[in-house]
Amino acid sequence: MDFIDIHTHKKQLSENVFSVANKYPVSLDFTSPFSIGIHPWFINKNKIEAELLILAKKLQHKNCVALGECGLDKVIKTDFELQKTVFKKQIQLSEKYQKPLIIHCVKAYQDIVELKKELKPTQVWLVHGFNKNWQVAQSLLKNGILLSFGTAMINHKKLQEVVAKVPLEKLFLETDDKDDAIVEVYVKVAKLKGVPLEILQQKIQENFKQLFLKTT
Repeated sequence: MDFIDIHTHKKQLSENVFSVANKYPVSLDFTSPFSIGIHPWFINKNKIEAELLILAKKLQHKNCVALGECGLDKVIKTDFELQKTVFKKQIQLSEKYQKPLIIHCVKAYQDIVELKKELKPTQVWLVHGFNKNWQVAQSLLKNGILLSFGTAMINHKKLQEVVAKVPLEKLFLETDDKDDAIVEVYVKVAKLKGVPLEILQQKIQENFKQLFLKTT
């Protein structure tokens, strides 16, 4: 049974890992399962329309499973209103091509929730690399936004407490840009949840098939 890594920037070499590789409009290799989006860090206002056209094309690729990562980041210098405009355009593409949305969010969780309420999307929204407290997690979950946890959780006791409370059907796991093996993340979460590793694998596979492959 495969370990699903829902978001990674690394090339996957393990045979028992199904990974969703993060891609950008400038990426060239789309030979394995991928998501693609305009990351808020890399917004260039002179290239937005051209990159959105690339996204529209790549979202129709047979190996594309999601749009992202995209989202909102209040730490970077990029104008926040511009970030919101680009994010909204990608939400529209997510809806048009029926692809789940993988979200990058830094200090903008309430903004994400408000957009979800305003736009009422039909596609799944998943915040990747979640590392905040249970109160923030509850707000996202209550509004139908799923959570993905990465290697930061392995040695972060407060975050482990959050993971333990998140329902299995709302949960995904990832490695993001880290070299750690996804298996380590699964082993830790299985222990926190008090379930056999195989059951955790099975449940996340079910989540993936139900939420990410429902249109294929």
